Amino acid sequence: MQTLIDIMGWVGSFFILLSYGLTLSKKRDFSVPSRYLNMVGGMLIAINCLYYNAIPPFVTNLIWSIIAILSIYRARKHFINTGKQ
Repeated sequence: MQTLIDIMGWVGSFFILLSYGLTLSKKRDFSVPSRYLNMVGGMLIAINCLYYNAIPPFVTNLIWSIIAILSIYRARKHFINTGKQ
């Protein structure tokens, strides 16, 4: 079980770094995949932190994931209302 939790933490960290890297790209708009990478990455790291009883980073990553979820919700709502991303 511990190995799975460790892998989840590493994958979550990779997703957040990948998301950040994609936002720096000027060739294409990666805002949609970046939102999902942030959401999943934050959740995976939060699970890892909770397992290891690291409460401050758990709370930080939980908030990070909530912000990503709200961003996804707002983008979908905007798309439905305007037909644009």
